[in-house]
Amino acid sequence: MTDTALVVGGTRFVGRHTVSELLDHDYRVTTFTRGESGNPFADDDRVDSVHGDRTDREALETARDAADPDVVIDTCAYHPGDVETATDVFAAADAYVYVSSGSAYDAPDVPMREDGTALHDCTPEQATDDDVESYGPRKAEGDRVVARAAEDGVTAMAVRPMLVYGPHDYTERFAYWTDRVAEYDEVAVPFDGGSLLHRVYVEDVASALRIVAERGEAGEWYNVADRDTFSLSRSLELVADGLNTDVSIVQTGPADLAAAGVEPTDFPLYTPDPALAATEKLAALGWESTDPAEAVATTAQAHREHGRDGVENGPDREAEEKIIDAVRDD
Repeated sequence: MTDTALVVGGTRFVGRHTVSELLDHDYRVTTFTRGESGNPFADDDRVDSVHGDRTDREALETARDAADPDVVIDTCAYHPGDVETATDVFAAADAYVYVSSGSAYDAPDVPMREDGTALHDCTPEQATDDDVESYGPRKAEGDRVVARAAEDGVTAMAVRPMLVYGPHDYTERFAYWTDRVAEYDEVAVPFDGGSLLHRVYVEDVASALRIVAERGEAGEWYNVADRDTFSLSRSLELVADGLNTDVSIVQTGPADLAAAGVEPTDFPLYTPDPALAATEKLAALGWESTDPAEAVATTAQAHREHGRDGVENGPDREAEEKIIDAVRDD
């Protein structure tokens, strides 16, 4: 008998790859979306679609009744109230997996661990707003909702991705660097380029969600991030390899950046302090991550093929050339 899965979301980025992962493992899949971003699975008779607003309980119930899912993967719950409703509506499923975030952590532990690192508190006001500043607290509260649902007998679990990259990434944060490497011989990085912001390849997020649904323990939280992490400079080198080109990485100092009126945090994927997550707990379930060279090459090639350049995510080329000129004048 074929297992059934309902993916809340499922047509844009993480959800899209999750649907493909489930299909590759012989699930019958239903997507539940607003129907506003196109459906890459429209011609696949293994995928059904239900349209509605995930904040509408009756719409979720309609999707549940249509799919009769063994597994529910919730890729777009951005408020704890969404998670509370979902864990109730899907309480009878064999597994409910909530996509949380590494942003839920509220401590600079290196690495951040599921059972040791503190989570953000979440005020009632934060729980219902949409500010960027409340994103981490909202995700953390969603994790606590999952734990409480498990105490009530729901097979609910959470997966915490670090920053996700890969094909179809509409945020285009990684695409900023892909474009730089593809278009220019010299690319400036903040300071020595050693910034360590733990990332995770989107296909590995998708496999983690499936594996946690199949093998995870109710009430548990699982980090997901590349098992072999790499610096910002190494990212650029891997992009160059994947695009069969060369890149000269220009290291910068505070005065070089100031010459163009640029702050280091203006660059995407930069963090002033290491942000790393432990992944042993997920790996113990049998999960593995993709080799970075393969993951970055696939991502870079897809971004170029689909015209993703991420130019709005960081300093423009004119500012970057000012930085490079300042380095040369040092």
